[in-house]
Order: sequence, then C-alpha cells, then structure tokens
Amino acid sequence: MGLGRLSDGLAPTPPMGWNSWNRFKGNVDERLVIESAEAMVASGMRDAGYRYVVVDDGWMAPQRDRDGDLVADPARFPRGIAAVADRVHALGLGFGIYTDAGTNTCMGLPASLGYEFRDARRFAEWGVDYLKVDWCHTSGMGPRTLYAKWAMAVHATRRPIVLSICEWGRARPWEWAGSIGHLWRTTWDIQPDWPSVMAILDRQADLHRFSGPDHWNDPDMLEVGNGELTIDESRAHFALWAILAAPLMAGNDLRDMPDEVRGAITAPEIIAIDQDPLGRQGRRVQSKDACEVWLRELAGGSRVVAALNRGTASREIAVTFGELGIDDRRVRVRDLWERADRSTAAGEILADTAPHSATVLRLVPY
Repeated sequence: MGLGRLSDGLAPTPPMGWNSWNRFKGNVDERLVIESAEAMVASGMRDAGYRYVVVDDGWMAPQRDRDGDLVADPARFPRGIAAVADRVHALGLGFGIYTDAGTNTCMGLPASLGYEFRDARRFAEWGVDYLKVDWCHTSGMGPRTLYAKWAMAVHATRRPIVLSICEWGRARPWEWAGSIGHLWRTTWDIQPDWPSVMAILDRQADLHRFSGPDHWNDPDMLEVGNGELTIDESRAHFALWAILAAPLMAGNDLRDMPDEVRGAITAPEIIAIDQDPLGRQGRRVQSKDACEVWLRELAGGSRVVAALNRGTASREIAVTFGELGIDDRRVRVRDLWERADRSTAAGEILADTAPHSATVLRLVPY
C-alpha cells in the first residue's frame, strides 16, 4: 500500500454525478448532455448531491486538428465542448469529459498517448472539472507511468480537476493510484444485470483498507434503472455501492425516469452513507447460504449494516453484535430504505430480507 495520498480536497467524499456510457454508449451529442444536466436539476438529483455531468467516449472528431488538438465531432457538438460546459456550469453542476491513455479510445477515436499535457490544457480551457482516462489500446504500456504523467499534466493546468483512473483493476491500482488520482476502477465494466452487480461486489470485499477521502475505489458506474434489474435489485446495487464508499455515477436516462428509480437514486439516507465524512469503506463481515452482511462504520460512532439476500427466497438474516464490533449494549435501529425507526436491539440484529434485495439498517449505540 502506497504511503502517498492526494489531499487536495477535490474529492473529500466519493464523487457523485452522471455518465453517458452505461445507457447511451457512444451515442452522445450536445442535446443529450444538456438535457441530462437539466434533468439532474429537475429530478432533485443536484439537490441530493449529484454534481458532475460526464461525457464518455464518442465525443471526439475522427482526427485532431492541424495544431494537434482534440476537437469535438462537429455534427454531435456543433457549438463545441466549451459551450456545453458553460451550460452545465450555469445549472450549478460540474462538467466531466473522457479520454484514453492509449493510441485510440475504446471506440477507435483519437486518444491522448503523447498528448497528455496538450489535452489536459485544452480540457482545462474548456472548463472541465472531472476527467476520466480509460485504458484501451495500451498494449505493452505501464499504467503507473502513464497515469502519473496524467496527474502531472492535470496539475500543470492549475485548474481543479478530479482525475478518474480507468484501467479496470488490472494492475492492482488500489496499491498505487491513491497518490495519483482521486478514484480508480477496481474491476471490468459493469452490466445491467444481477450477476454482474454481484460479481463486481465480490471483487470489493478485501479492498476497504485502500480507500478514503480524496482516494476512492471505484467498482464502476451505476446501472440503477437500466437493463433487466428489478427495483429491488437496483436498490440493493445502490445501497451496497454506498456501503462501499463508491463514486455514485448514475448511468440511466435521466430524462425518462420512473418514480421508483428516481426515488432509489435520490434516497437521502442511503446517499448520506456514501457521503459520510469519515470516508471509511465498508466490508463484508458475514457470508453464508447466499446471504451476506456488509458493515460500514460512520462518523460519530454509528454503523450501517446491509443484509444482502442473493438467493431466490426470502430469508431472515441474523448478525451478532460481536460480528459488528459492537460492545454488549443496546442500539437504536433505523431502516434507511423505509426511513423509519425500528425498536431497539441487544446482542444481535435480525433482518427479514426479500430475494435479490438488501435491508439497510443504521445502528446507533446508546
């Protein structure tokens, strides 16, 4: 584990926002980005803590200009990126953009190898607040070296820009990226289905000690509201990402959200877990018979427990105070999805949990 950690205050809690990729892939344009930013405001997401509107792959023209600069696809972004960033900023939001560390982006568009300082400077001129740097087309290259170069390039712009490292966890970035970027992917791309969400969750179980303020493990963007995920699965996905102190980057169509999806991604007491100022990532403390218990310690001494039922039948999940590191005393129990206080408990917690769902309880000793 590296000793160096960023402490620039740009990501004291995990970044929250929206990214175009999960729902729209490369089908991005000016209208989509601006309408999504406007929907972030209208839906209450901005007031709930979501800040960044991030344009992923697909925004670039097929070639750089004659000066060697990246330029936006003129058909998709006829007014250019700076104009889009200005509109996003006017809504009280931050603007994010994508590039790739290799020779091309994942879609085969111009990437930034050899142009790191030039591209970082151009992004800063456009008003970029958040930069995602991907890892396609990097055969034979070393991520530590390339991402360190990116960190220097971003720093040289003198603009505060959150740096999102996206090399998919191949080189164990949790061991070295904390002194370079604000967040780093720990896994392959998420898919909008329950097996993918659960497989990625498993990959996070031992990474809690590498995360904290200004340096976050990133288990990938949210699929809440996408694909075949049921609302129970989506809520479990969202709650477990909050337990993990994960960046909460929505990936659905914000312009056409069912109320239950909006309710899930703006649930104030779940978001408060993710944004807890202590910044301590949760960990798995129990796993048996398709049921798990995940624990996160919060500022002020309280704890949050997620009782996760991966199975196909409802289960009563029990966890003892000893497993939770609580002294033998009573706690007040609050159900954070129901936003309702339960009775107090002593010795153990019992959670009746539906299949493919998670019961989320806040425990306050007294």
